[in-house]
Amino acid sequence: MTTLTQLIEHHCPNGVEYVELKEVLKYEQPSKYLVSSTDYDDGFSTAVLTAGKTFILGYTDETTGIYEASPDDPVIIFDDFTTAFKWVDFPFKAKSSAMKMLTPAVVDSSFRYIFYAMHDVDVDVTDHKRQWIRTYSKEKIPLPPYEVQDAIVERLDAFAALIESLDSEITLREKRFEYFREQLLNFDESDGVEYMKLEDVAEYSSLRVDSVDLNADTFVGVDNLLKDRGGKTLSEHGPNTKRSTKYQVGDVLLGNIRPYLRKIWHATNEGGCSGDVLAIHPSKVYSRFLYWTLFGDEFWHYNNNFSRGGKMPRGDKSAILAYQFPLPSLAVQQDIADKLDTMQALIDNLKYERDLRKAQFEYYREKLLTFNS
Repeated sequence: MTTLTQLIEHHCPNGVEYVELKEVLKYEQPSKYLVSSTDYDDGFSTAVLTAGKTFILGYTDETTGIYEASPDDPVIIFDDFTTAFKWVDFPFKAKSSAMKMLTPAVVDSSFRYIFYAMHDVDVDVTDHKRQWIRTYSKEKIPLPPYEVQDAIVERLDAFAALIESLDSEITLREKRFEYFREQLLNFDESDGVEYMKLEDVAEYSSLRVDSVDLNADTFVGVDNLLKDRGGKTLSEHGPNTKRSTKYQVGDVLLGNIRPYLRKIWHATNEGGCSGDVLAIHPSKVYSRFLYWTLFGDEFWHYNNNFSRGGKMPRGDKSAILAYQFPLPSLAVQQDIADKLDTMQALIDNLKYERDLRKAQFEYYREKLLTFNS
């Protein structure tokens, strides 16, 4: 950081120039790059992109109208409605006509530096209008000399590469975890394991909490489960109390309204939950084993098939209790749960490290892109 500081002091003793984005970027409409078919397949070679969080929607076998981006000729794809954007250095087709392709308009600036500087642009997108020409392109970014831009990019790319490496490791570990979860929970007749219904080893909590603060750390609703854990604030409007179902330590909580039917949480404390959450109390099964049994796609597909209702279907409580699964001895249940817990803890630690690095990246990005004008 000292070298960069010295570089800035040498090249920018009196601050830097701020320029509008339209001065350093030009745009192209996506018309000739739009995908025709939505018959995507991972076996196809060309990615179909959106600038939003999903990014890669799938892969197409279309061979014409491909934007030939590459590491030597990258592009920024920009969502004209949301202002979300992505750096792309591989061939692709576009999904949305609202997407714009942004490329350098000048040769004496770092395109990658501009990409990083765009992260500090804050545009109000509450209105559903196209943003690039009307507002976004008129926003200003600091533009120091190229030597300073290049040094900033080098440091930020190092952070980005570390985060990308952690993301890849997490993805690999999650795939490996799911493989071993399926293997560990897969039994056949030769194992002598009996199949039991959920109602034979567990029951819905019949306990009630007369009054629970919906903002309390111990209240669980689908918003909590959406975050894959309990204890999150549900309302910004102050305390709100209601009669709720009580859950206990070791209970397995399930989201019971679409689209939260596959949300699941293992209770490590006591509290109350809303009617959109089912509290399952294990009685003849190790609770962590039950959690991992109901965690995967098998149970979710089963539950989803029995969900019923109108716009927001709910799971069928009777059908859920009729769900069958193999139940080995208690010792085997504990051994399987311990193995899966250990693997999950490693993934959680990697995610913590990834999130920490992301926070560091954001801190240094803001610090490195702050100049006197």
